Amino acid sequence: MNKKRVVVKVGTSTLTHATGSFNIRHLESLVKTLSDIRNSGCEIVLVSSGAIGLGMAKLGLLQRPKDTPSKQACAAVGQCELMNMYDRLFRDYNITVAQVLLTKYVLSDERKENVVNALEKIIASGAIPIVNENDVVAIDELELEVGENDSLAAIVSVIVGADLLIIMSDIDGLYDSDPRTNPAAKLISRVEGITDEIEKSASGAGTMLGTGGMATKVKAARIANGYGIDMLIINGSRPENLYDVFDGKVIGTLFAADKKHD
Repeated sequence: MNKKRVVVKVGTSTLTHATGSFNIRHLESLVKTLSDIRNSGCEIVLVSSGAIGLGMAKLGLLQRPKDTPSKQACAAVGQCELMNMYDRLFRDYNITVAQVLLTKYVLSDERKENVVNALEKIIASGAIPIVNENDVVAIDELELEVGENDSLAAIVSVIVGADLLIIMSDIDGLYDSDPRTNPAAKLISRVEGITDEIEKSASGAGTMLGTGGMATKVKAARIANGYGIDMLIINGSRPENLYDVFDGKVIGTLFAADKKHD
């Protein structure tokens, strides 16, 4: 697969156990795989959820808090945990990471150029930007609880001019019905044009620790495809699936952008 610059979004369900603590096996595998792909010459931008879930575990909370200040506190504690782990694991492969925390305000037209310049400089330096919402101060996003990191990943893809957006989910991709309740559900391997039927298929909420569902991923696909960027959903429970993507194998669900954008 000839993709020079790729944005990879990883969700809370991939990074943590149901307890909210790190899924060390998944995380180590993810970092090793991304490092190998980076060493092959591909530029990687990682959009990572997980701060609130990790903060919950660190603070001993069993249920996701409902009030905004508690979510902020979890995000503040969890973001430290998240970046500390990424920094330590990537360092084992001689790769430097950079934390980039964004809100919708810094992505506004008058400020977006600063974000673009910072990301380009980080990438040019050979580092991997690790992007997350700034959930400590992003009150609107916390209160909306609409899985903004899926849309954030799509926006980041547009900002950095990515060739591909990969969203790592807790299922194999988009199905024609909910595979959790319908054993006969069939995986949709390719989507060309997001129809009302596709949006209807994308039902269901996220996990207890996360907020994203398939609907937010379809929303992200709309954003990415609108700028000529393909988006792929794959199962994040096996991070080595990323190798299959770069080997050109058919995996997950590809939301193919209109070729007129190419």
